[in-house]
Amino acid sequence: MNTPESREGNVIRYAVYLVGYVIVFAVVKLVTRKTPLHVWDLILFCIVVAMILLFYIYRFNREQRFFARDFKLPWLGNFSAVMLLTLVITATRILISYLQAYNRIPHYDFQLIYLKNESVDMFWFLILVQGIILPILQEFLATGFLFNYAFRRNTKQVAILGIIVSGIIFSLLNFQSSLLLFVIEIIYGGLFAWSYLYTQTLWMPIYLAIISGVLTVIMALCQILLIESK
Repeated sequence: MNTPESREGNVIRYAVYLVGYVIVFAVVKLVTRKTPLHVWDLILFCIVVAMILLFYIYRFNREQRFFARDFKLPWLGNFSAVMLLTLVITATRILISYLQAYNRIPHYDFQLIYLKNESVDMFWFLILVQGIILPILQEFLATGFLFNYAFRRNTKQVAILGIIVSGIIFSLLNFQSSLLLFVIEIIYGGLFAWSYLYTQTLWMPIYLAIISGVLTVIMALCQILLIESK
C-alpha cells in the first residue's frame, strides 16, 4: 500500500491527488465569480494552492526513488525539439484564437469570464491560475503520477495507450463543456505526454502546458482588442 507497486495504494493515492485538484479548481471558481477580486478570496486561494502544490511535489519526488529512470535526454538537451514544440503550441493557439474571434470555435470558460469582466486584476489572476498553477497540477496528475502508477512498462503499446489516456485525463481536468474544445485539449494533453516520454522528465510537459495556458489567456485579451478596433 505504501509503494507504487501496490495497485490499491495507487488508486487511493491518485484519488487523493484528484481531490486536491478539485479543491483548487473550486477555489478558483469562488474567486472568479466576484468582480472585483476580493482580498480574502485571494489569500484563501494562495494558501490552498501552496498546500496542494507542495504536497504534489513532495509525493512525486518521494515516489521517484521506486523507479529506475534513464535520463537519456535532458529536457533542454535537445534545443531544436524544445523550440519546435514551442512553435507548434504557439502557432496552434494563435490559430484557435483566430477561429474563436470569428465564432468558428467556442471560447474556453475562463476566457468568457475575462471577456465579461475585462479587468486588469482578472487578467493577471487568470495568467497565474490558467497559465501557471493549473497546468502544473494537471501535468502532475495527467502525466507524472499517471505514468508512474499505470504505464510503467517500456513497450510501444503501453506508451501509445498512456499518451491517449493522459490526453483524455488532461482534457477532463480542464472541465470544458464544448465537445470540440474537449477534443482539442485531448490532442494537447497527448502531445504533453509524448514530450514526457521523449525526455523522461516532467519539466518538459509542465513547460509546454504553461506556454499553452499563458497563450490562451493572452489570446483572450487580443480578441478584446480586435473587437474594440473594429
